[in-house]
Amino acid sequence: MIYTKISPKIIDSEIQKRIENILESGLKDLSQIEAYKIILSVIDLTTLEGSDTNEKIIGVCKKAQDFKNKGIGIPNVAAVCFYPPFMKIAKENLVNTDIQVASVAGAFPSGQSPLEVRIAEVKYAVENGADEIDMVISRGKFLEGDFQFVYDEIVALKKVCGNLHLKVILETGELGSLSNIRKASDIAIDAGADFIKTSTGKISPAATLEAFIVMLDAIKEHYEKTGKMIGIKPAGGISEPEDALEFLTVLQAVLGEKWMNKNFFRIGASRLADKILGKIVKLLNC
Repeated sequence: MIYTKISPKIIDSEIQKRIENILESGLKDLSQIEAYKIILSVIDLTTLEGSDTNEKIIGVCKKAQDFKNKGIGIPNVAAVCFYPPFMKIAKENLVNTDIQVASVAGAFPSGQSPLEVRIAEVKYAVENGADEIDMVISRGKFLEGDFQFVYDEIVALKKVCGNLHLKVILETGELGSLSNIRKASDIAIDAGADFIKTSTGKISPAATLEAFIVMLDAIKEHYEKTGKMIGIKPAGGISEPEDALEFLTVLQAVLGEKWMNKNFFRIGASRLADKILGKIVKLLNC
């Protein structure tokens, strides 16, 4: 397919005003503890370090399935997310749970490898048990204006994934403008992304509310045209409960209750889960 879609231009000041108004209005029809439980239940518990070991991965898997034991009604996280070599050991340690095993793949975090190498890495992750793939787009190609390449690479990696969820990381902090973020969102959705994701967490800025709401608008427009729900995953730098609540508030305002679950909303984080658990436990004991 020749990709020719024209995306709308984004006015930064209008985005800022919308966010301010949404946050001022706050969450609707949700108690604080309900909001924190939603946040915990959509976290992709993540470690993506060069120092990761089998022992560390096993520890994260144990932690991921232990949250529900901390109190009545406390959920486990949605998924764990690791590099491809850890797929087998993660699956072995999450047998008989509903926690998904996600793998970053496709030359994460840079995307700067030949497409055939990236396809091979995604195939490796899938064959070794990944339930979900988090890929990165080629930001260099995007910034050169080669939107067809970006579209085609997503199509190719989605083909390898088959029915598995493909989360497409835009690395919004490298795209240069909110208009570019909207363009990249449209390309990813049209190419078959099941989720669009803000960031790798490896550069700054990572997830921002400005990028997030632009991505939500792309999802909303696609849903209104096709009836198909696309998920969203802010990731990178969301380490405080108050920040997570802001993302949830904006999600609710733009897309509504249908998206406020792990099937269509994830938060990529390594430090957030414990802090959210602490908030829930404190509220339960009040």
